[in-house]
Amino acid sequence: MQSTLIGTTRPLVALINNFYAFDTFNRKYGVLTDDGTYQVPASWQAGLSNGANVGQMIGLLINGWASERFGYRKTVMTCLVLIIGFIAIFFTAPNVETLLVGEILCGIPWGVFQTLSITYASEVCPIALRGYLTTYVNMCWGLGQLIAIGVIRSMLNRTDEWAYRIPYALQWMWPVPLLIGVAFAPESPWWLVRRERFEDAKKALLRLTSLSRETDFNADETIAMMVHTTALEKKITKGASYLDCFKGTDLRRTEIICMAWAMQNLAGNSFSNYSTYFLTGAGVSEENSYSFALGQYAINMVGVFGAWGLMSLGIGRRSLYLYGLCGLTVMLLIMGFLGLVPDSHRVESGLATGSLMIVWALVYQLTVGTVCYSLVAEISTRRLQIKTVVLGRNAYIIVGIICSIVTPYMINPSAWDWGNFAGFFWAGLAFLCAVYTFFRVPEPHGRTFAELDLLFERKVSARKFASTKVDVFEEGVDEGVFKAKVEAKYEEKAFQ
Repeated sequence: MQSTLIGTTRPLVALINNFYAFDTFNRKYGVLTDDGTYQVPASWQAGLSNGANVGQMIGLLINGWASERFGYRKTVMTCLVLIIGFIAIFFTAPNVETLLVGEILCGIPWGVFQTLSITYASEVCPIALRGYLTTYVNMCWGLGQLIAIGVIRSMLNRTDEWAYRIPYALQWMWPVPLLIGVAFAPESPWWLVRRERFEDAKKALLRLTSLSRETDFNADETIAMMVHTTALEKKITKGASYLDCFKGTDLRRTEIICMAWAMQNLAGNSFSNYSTYFLTGAGVSEENSYSFALGQYAINMVGVFGAWGLMSLGIGRRSLYLYGLCGLTVMLLIMGFLGLVPDSHRVESGLATGSLMIVWALVYQLTVGTVCYSLVAEISTRRLQIKTVVLGRNAYIIVGIICSIVTPYMINPSAWDWGNFAGFFWAGLAFLCAVYTFFRVPEPHGRTFAELDLLFERKVSARKFASTKVDVFEEGVDEGVFKAKVEAKYEEKAFQ
């Protein structure tokens, strides 16, 4: 349920950037140019996009405090109510300044959804399903983008103000049913354990467990494991503030999470988003370019299912990340070499580049784009998970802002005019990302959170994570961390 928040709010994020091709939108919010057409100035285009990013960064920081204090459900429900109100700003905006206010305000709940859905998913599912449910978030991103492009394409023939108002109005159909669904969803048992609400944690755990068939599941034993893991993390992690994310073994975990997310942009993601640009340059019509974009986002969703298939074969997150980066590097190099094609074959070069970007997107979604969500959800400690994931997502946004500023200059004929040669630049960065992954990114597949805590505490090399054996009950914890009577009750039941 909470992962679906990503997909249902993503259309609103994608709408603004695609509205710049709408004549009615440009007439309302743009200015008259020398060639007699209306365009939203480049400065305002950058301002609107970065306004959303600023709002998301604020929302990410708020989420690190609010979700841990008030719980995941209450935080999400509050943000959904805010979204309902903020959509009205877009629908009624009289000028571009009002649109900017809407972007910043909507960015705040968007930032909350981006990280809270991942952490909630990692805490409510069993280990065997953890990789699938956390990476499902990425499919929701693709679904949201697909919906946005589809709605925009259906409005291409309209010439009135409803060409851009209808897409905005359609966003109101998502928050209400989601609000109802989240209201009936259970709270995270891990969060309840951290708040010492053990009975409530057990009730939530039973709601998340199917008892319709015979299983070996024991709720008291699972709660005892959660208590033990939380106590162990309290021993390892002295506090639970943002500053603690940069202390001791948590510094290494924060670094990996930040880099895992930053590498999504550093590996050429912003460059690959210009497939329609190269196709248009090759003579493909705007309408067909939108159709091409629809196919690209559909392939992104298929890539998530492909990643599930690869993980079901036992291929680890680290391996998928590493091999994926190597494959992306090779394809970016090929794109760069296409820049050597003579101008007489410009059409063929543009079609080849656009098509290769589609293949790049598929490989990206099979590996880096999807697996990242699983990595960031598994590597952090439970006590600091929200905050480390928030820091990682902020790293993603900051790198994304830089890339979104630099990339247009690289490929624009009126600027640096690198064209396809920009592929060499991104190939170099993707190669460095592959080197970093080989030496620094560990394999969390099949590990409990307590096992991961011990592996990081013992400073096990990333390349040896998968083969190192650990016994979490060999590690003693401070029995006074929680209320002694409550903890003893659950540990006694579990280990009699």
